[in-house]
Amino acid sequence: MSRTTGVRLAAGTALLLALVACSSPTNPSGAPADAPLIVATAGEPDTLNPVLNYGVDGAALIFDGLVSRDERNHLVPALARELPTVSDDGKSITARLRDGVLFHDGTPLTARDVVFTYQAVLDEKVDSTLRSDLDMLASVTAPDDTTVVFTLRYAYAPFLQRLTLGIVPAAAFDGQDVNKAAFNRQPIGTGPYRVTSWTPGDRLVLAANDRYWGGRPTNSGVVVAFVPDDNVRAQRTRAGEFDAAELPPKLASGFDTQAGYRVHKTPTADYRGVMLPMGNPVTGDVAVRRALNVAVDRAAMVNGVLGGAGEPAYGPVPPSSEFAEPAVAGAPTADPAAATALLDAAGWRPGPDGIRVKNGTRAAFSLMYPAADSLRKELALAVTADAKKIGIAVTPEGLTWDAITPRMGSDALIMGYGTPYDPDFVSYKLFHSDFAGQGFFNPGSYASEVTDRALRDGRAEADPARRKAAYATFQRQLATDVPWVFLTYLEHTYVVRDSVNGVVPRVEPHEHDVANSIWWNINTWTRRS
Repeated sequence: MSRTTGVRLAAGTALLLALVACSSPTNPSGAPADAPLIVATAGEPDTLNPVLNYGVDGAALIFDGLVSRDERNHLVPALARELPTVSDDGKSITARLRDGVLFHDGTPLTARDVVFTYQAVLDEKVDSTLRSDLDMLASVTAPDDTTVVFTLRYAYAPFLQRLTLGIVPAAAFDGQDVNKAAFNRQPIGTGPYRVTSWTPGDRLVLAANDRYWGGRPTNSGVVVAFVPDDNVRAQRTRAGEFDAAELPPKLASGFDTQAGYRVHKTPTADYRGVMLPMGNPVTGDVAVRRALNVAVDRAAMVNGVLGGAGEPAYGPVPPSSEFAEPAVAGAPTADPAAATALLDAAGWRPGPDGIRVKNGTRAAFSLMYPAADSLRKELALAVTADAKKIGIAVTPEGLTWDAITPRMGSDALIMGYGTPYDPDFVSYKLFHSDFAGQGFFNPGSYASEVTDRALRDGRAEADPARRKAAYATFQRQLATDVPWVFLTYLEHTYVVRDSVNGVVPRVEPHEHDVANSIWWNINTWTRRS
């Protein structure tokens, strides 16, 4: 859940003009085949340092991890010459590095760089949100320049998936504070692209890494335009400024019949829902939360708001996951009668204006959403309409993230998260009480001993059957407590020019801006002149 800012992509600078061989950056259709690809995204990273949470699940374009994911999201070797080996007790993992890998500045990759990267995450002086993801890691050592050994406190089944973290060069941080290092905006990686420039709120310019260990990219570079407003991004796509752009489903559907474009609908584990803070006198009442959960018409949201590009959501583990618990799924359509019965039984009685009241408290609360996000706005309006039918007054508020952040502990918020990888990812931070009130992790301060124990068991248990049982318990408890009203899983929709070849969609997580988006393999894309 990154905060985004943005302005219109400025007119092409001399640097960008040089990169695109003197063609206009606002007219990719007229660009030569070897010109950089121009893509548009809503979100912008806060940093380009993997230690500080940039592209940690791979596909960062600038960096590589020891492993990466293929088009099926299966792990494959990256900086490691083969998939790392795991000891019989699951507590020791050994990785051996590829030969001849160079950072963008020409220095060779060594095991010292891998050790530094992971130790920096573990360093309490470093402001890394990833530290809790590596709770299981006791130490990381380098017996020699090409070998790295990870020693775990306990067997952690998905540890190899944590090795997608991009590796940074240790030498670049000598004598520097990782939190404030110039590297964070001018990074050096081993990936297929090197950073040429980053203009915050505007664009990130990447040039092909001619010495990339995986082979030189098939294009000369990529320009990532940051355009947070959905409607503006759609207008500029229609004006021919981008080779590819992410758009909400309704806006993307307008390109279905437009010559020169194709629309990609990409399956995801990305959900949207209403985060309900426990400290609010209305949403803190479990009866209200349960009533809202059965009052929302998920099928109408999928068909109306998403234009059919999604499916109803009932929890944070996607239906496609082997860990999904079927028992938590409810009816996709609203059940106002059941919702009103829950409120009646809990003492919420209709007032003179039809809005319910209990002990002098009116059943009313604000529902925030980021103003530039048209999809979340429509979901907020849909929830507002469904809530009104059962006597709950919801006031939708479109705000900036700066205005939203200090209110998350007291006001409801349309949020988005989700991962197609392991259920430990995201959910541990989002629903464990240890993270209550910590920014975007568990902002509503939900706490449950059953949930905490299930999440701990799920990440510590090596046996697949026991892990599945732990996550089933977690999902059932969440459905009972309703700290979120889950609404929909999305299909991410992208508009791509017909002249662009090589697009390979794969199941995506929530974070899909510069990193885990349809351009995860953009280094293999080409453009016909």
